[in-house]
Amino acid sequence: ERYEFQTEVSRMMKLIINSVYKSKEIFLRELISNASDALDKIRLLSLTDGSALDTASDLKIVIQADRKARKIIITDTGVGMTHKELRENLGTLAKSGTAEFKAKVSDADAASASGLIGQFGVGFYSAFLVADRVTVASKHNSEDRQWLWSSNADDAGFTISEDPRGNTLGRGTEITLHIKDDMVDKYLSEKRVRDLVSKYSEFVNFPIYLQTTKTEKVEVEDDDDGDNKEKEEDGDDDDDDDAVVEDKQKKTRTVERKVPSLELMNTQKPIWTRDPSAVNATEYAAFYRAFTKDDDDPLTYIHFKADAASVDFRSLIFIPKRPPPNYLNKLDDDDSLPTSVKLYVRHIFITDELRQLLPRYLTFIRALVDADDLPLNVSRETLQRTRALRHISKKLVQKSLAMVTKLADEDPKAFAAFLQQYGSNLKLGAIEDTGNRKKILRLLRYHSTHSLKDRSVSLDDYISRMKKGQKRIYYLSGISLAEMTRSPFLERLAAKNYEVLFMDEALDEYVLGNIPDYNGKRFTNVAKAGLVFDDEEDEDLDPQASAIRAAVAQKTREREHEEFKPLTDWLREVLEEHVIQVTISNRLTKSACALVAQDGGLHGNLERVMRAQALSQGNERSAYQLDVGFRKILEINTQHPLIRAMAAQIKRFYARDDFVATPKEELAFLLFETTQLRSDYEIADRSAFASRVEDVMRRALDVDLHAQ
Repeated sequence: ERYEFQTEVSRMMKLIINSVYKSKEIFLRELISNASDALDKIRLLSLTDGSALDTASDLKIVIQADRKARKIIITDTGVGMTHKELRENLGTLAKSGTAEFKAKVSDADAASASGLIGQFGVGFYSAFLVADRVTVASKHNSEDRQWLWSSNADDAGFTISEDPRGNTLGRGTEITLHIKDDMVDKYLSEKRVRDLVSKYSEFVNFPIYLQTTKTEKVEVEDDDDGDNKEKEEDGDDDDDDDAVVEDKQKKTRTVERKVPSLELMNTQKPIWTRDPSAVNATEYAAFYRAFTKDDDDPLTYIHFKADAASVDFRSLIFIPKRPPPNYLNKLDDDDSLPTSVKLYVRHIFITDELRQLLPRYLTFIRALVDADDLPLNVSRETLQRTRALRHISKKLVQKSLAMVTKLADEDPKAFAAFLQQYGSNLKLGAIEDTGNRKKILRLLRYHSTHSLKDRSVSLDDYISRMKKGQKRIYYLSGISLAEMTRSPFLERLAAKNYEVLFMDEALDEYVLGNIPDYNGKRFTNVAKAGLVFDDEEDEDLDPQASAIRAAVAQKTREREHEEFKPLTDWLREVLEEHVIQVTISNRLTKSACALVAQDGGLHGNLERVMRAQALSQGNERSAYQLDVGFRKILEINTQHPLIRAMAAQIKRFYARDDFVATPKEELAFLLFETTQLRSDYEIADRSAFASRVEDVMRRALDVDLHAQ
């Protein structure tokens, strides 16, 4: 019997073949998905009808790749289809989809229509991506006959007839793809079938077998035994009756034969469908290694089910012990970001290219999401950006951060290993993920003057140890912990017993540039001008005593400023290209000077970061402008003997009438340059600095300055 395709089906087949599917390889995924649905149906029927499985007790899918015949055959023992179902399921669109399909595709060409098609259940037609002819044999329990459906890719109709082979299936469906000439090399091999099943259908609930052949060694009779002629004895025929006839032992030989064999391809089970309490750590680790192809066990994992109005899904999230090579270098390029999440719908792999499911700072995780249903387009390869996906994304981020927080609270050693690999990711998240910023900031860890050995100090730890009345979180950034611990910026803070956080990563600068405070405590860079100490003593003074104390302190500062004004004026004049101001420091107790950034300026570590960034982009001019464009504030320690000696010399110079003894400007430059180094700035003119140091050595050793 011949039937014509519904008009919409013909047009849809052209769309599928010509434009909708990005990759032709998904034909096998779609056909296996349909087979799995058919097996689900018969399993459900068997719950109420015990005889439903009598016609075929094993629920399975078998795939055969016959290169010689140029066929791929997919057989299932599912519910099967009646004559009517073959005609309706494989010849028309469902009523619910017909009107909508007509409305959206009526005037659209192939290219535009690919984005309009909704869920019409047409995965079967993807067979024509690789086949120019498709036949479907099917046997349903309700009918005695097995039917054969057949159509060509360029045909406007199809035929249904009784299968001349009779009932070969018992129950189920057999789809035969007659592969196109240009697709034979791509898909007609057992290896290719294995790869596609592994990629798309590894976690299907039912066993998927590859029908193949294997070589077996068997024993067979050896017919080539010689003549085996009966030997007769000469002379005495009377002894014949007494002769003993012995059975001659049969000879055998070993031969190799090719015999049919079924190879199970989907050995991994979808453990995420089980209750988490029923899965042990060994099972999770084994699944992770198979799922990610990682040789190591995961650092940690979380297994959960999310129920919501928009979508229900189960998920497994793993954190690898280490990221892929050059992982951090790929974060700036969206196209190079790792494919972190594999999306499944009812155990069938859909895509791993939905990079928008996770923010880039979390792309180090490896996750699996299996949704009960999702709004897919006809090819399942382009998901609509819907509320369902937004819900999945939000839940993945929440659960990932909860997993890391649990690791921090319960396993400090494992969390330290996590931070070593992914600490920079958290800092990136603190910058970009404003909605989860507070959660992420709680996870950051630093060295501090309280903990030099381990990077273990959290912001909450710091706040818990604050001095009475302290309103600021003091921090210092630099290139190395050793240098920061010797920084002059710590001197007065250490004397006053303030804890200071050490930040030694470039990202720290950007984090604090975006986050002014934490839990009401303002971040304060001790390398910048205007350093304020929240002295707890003031809290205990009454207003009158506090005012008297402030007045005395102000009077002391004024006398000090007046005493050292000649020196500060002279230094500012000599160093006018480098400093905007010379002031008396309130932060130094041991060092002679410190170079600090003015408000809005660049402290040493940030200047170095920006210079390196400019040079990496080939912008030498910008790097040079960092040296000359941001003048600093030079702070002097009036209690240091070197500063007091210089101040005394300047006073003597200005007291003379003949101005004969000119102060040595080289000393001012040498003081400035050594202060640059100690304050974590780079010296712009290293050659001039080296020459000045050499001159000092010549004078100390009484060597002529011009001697060659």
